[in-house]
Amino acid sequence: MASDNAAIAAGEWHPAGSSRSVEARLIERAGEIAAVPVGGEKPLAGAGLSWVEISGRVGSIPRRVTFPDGSIFETWDNDGVDRYLAMRGKGGAGLVHWLEQFRLRLIVIVLLAFVLGGAVYRWGVPLLVEVAIATTPPIVPQLMAKGTLEALDQTTFSPTKLPDDRRKDIADGFARIAAQSPRGAGAYTLNFRDGGLIGPNAFALPDGTLVITDQLVTMAGGDTEMVVGVLAHEIGHVELEHSLRQFYRAAGMTGLIMLIAGDVGSAVEDVLVQGGGLLALSYSRSAEAEADRRSVELMAKAGYDPTAIARFFALLEEKLGDKSNTNILSTHPGTPQRKKDIIDYSRIISGQSDPDLQ
Repeated sequence: MASDNAAIAAGEWHPAGSSRSVEARLIERAGEIAAVPVGGEKPLAGAGLSWVEISGRVGSIPRRVTFPDGSIFETWDNDGVDRYLAMRGKGGAGLVHWLEQFRLRLIVIVLLAFVLGGAVYRWGVPLLVEVAIATTPPIVPQLMAKGTLEALDQTTFSPTKLPDDRRKDIADGFARIAAQSPRGAGAYTLNFRDGGLIGPNAFALPDGTLVITDQLVTMAGGDTEMVVGVLAHEIGHVELEHSLRQFYRAAGMTGLIMLIAGDVGSAVEDVLVQGGGLLALSYSRSAEAEADRRSVELMAKAGYDPTAIARFFALLEEKLGDKSNTNILSTHPGTPQRKKDIIDYSRIISGQSDPDLQ
């Protein structure tokens, strides 16, 4: 225990509300902590330890002892203050100083933060995505789809040039498979467009709006069934809500940043009205495989060749030279692998055996 007039630290005393300073010492006297001038004994300020406020230690920043009358004693002798506090059972340096002094621990804490962030992304984000899907009102995907299609019509697409009878054949086949969907044929709308720079393509928007380009129909030749199989694949994406899942997953971190920045309003407006970001999202390998299988199921129910979409992938191999195979670094199944999986799944749902196993 410290004795009477035990010295704690040297420094400067500042009267309350004044910039004036007095060279002083911090001492303990008769159970009180006091600031006394150098060369003098009359306290400039004093109080019991429980009545004064002592700032925590942060590196080599000066410590401040604030007395009840508002005056302040300031000292660079952090060690002296820590020794006194330790003797009085008040602890020494604080957590901030501990972190400041041990940089290795800071590195460990940062690494732990990354691990926690990874865990949130791995398990927390998928859970939040499912909650978002379940609570999304119908108007949201409708606005997203409307904005996306309008943006494409203004920047990329032009009106279809397909003959009326060709469009009617495809539309009839589309209605036939859409009727097999649990949502019903009324939940889907087919749009024909000249794809321009997009070229041969078909895609589905979250609300059930489907678009197929003239270039894809032309590439398919007269194989209407194959085109219908591609559209059945896109219906699968809508049924399984792949677009919304990808959108919420991609927008999760961005939305959090915008929420912190306080710009949620304009961001939501951009998403709903402009909507162009939807097309930048690519489906995962599992989502593409699920949509392939759904195409097989819908085509079979409608009385079409369930492997029709496999012919589309064969066409991609022939016309576009897409012969890539699945590998662990790819985000989509390779074209040959998808074709094989479609044929295998068709055999399964039709109850046929694999001839390779006979």
